[in-house]
Amino acid sequence: MIPTLEDFLRLIEHIAPMRLAEPWDNPGLQIGDSGQKIKKIFSSLDPTLDALMNTSEANAQILFTHHPLIFKSVSHIEINAYPGKILARAAQRHISVVTAHTNLDVAKGGINDILANLMGLQNVEVLQPHDKEPGVGLGRVGNLPEPTDLYNLAKAVKKKLGADHIRLVGQNKDSVRRIAVVGGSGGSLTSSAAGSGADVLITGDVGHHAALEAKSLGIALIDGGHFHTEKTAFNIFCKHLEDFFRKEGWEVGIETDSTQGDPIRMTSGM
Repeated sequence: MIPTLEDFLRLIEHIAPMRLAEPWDNPGLQIGDSGQKIKKIFSSLDPTLDALMNTSEANAQILFTHHPLIFKSVSHIEINAYPGKILARAAQRHISVVTAHTNLDVAKGGINDILANLMGLQNVEVLQPHDKEPGVGLGRVGNLPEPTDLYNLAKAVKKKLGADHIRLVGQNKDSVRRIAVVGGSGGSLTSSAAGSGADVLITGDVGHHAALEAKSLGIALIDGGHFHTEKTAFNIFCKHLEDFFRKEGWEVGIETDSTQGDPIRMTSGM
């Protein structure tokens, strides 16, 4: 069976309902034709022009991303500026753009569950539960099978995320076992992680004040970067989508963008 864009949107709604998204967020369909037949999906963390061009070259009908292309209401479209340039080219090439963002972060089997599994955590719980939905919420917290020290955990995190560098708050030899994970920008959950008994919070975009708060609360931080903490988990989720396609009897392929990179890079010698 060859599904339509509407079928795909219905599947994503089943996995990560829109009602779970943050009020400021805008997941779901960004541009497209709900009746469009879908034979291939191209996934990338961000809806960049490069990602759209790669979608076209892959002969895919959907660019599926984690971050939305449109966050706020659009009063006009400038086709030579972001996001109008991408919207215009998506329309020209008959490519639909679909996003699963904070709804996928908090959902069962979503970004943070995948991160917890990637880190080998056991007895995983929701770090900051959703007000009305049991079993979902921001972040996850669980235990490593055996204690380790912060330095060796940081090395393992860097390798698992494929990150070029990481940042640490805490002492290398500190013993850690209970671990909290938050994909993307999770510094605001530092106190929640400490309150859950976590020895360390793994996240991205750790700011100065979150680092100071962590030190005062006695919890270590591992900053793997916004890009890498989300990209790694999102790629795994997209691989899992193949199982959903098979269950639905869909003849749909999915390809992950191998060229996407962190827009923020470290430099030396300046």
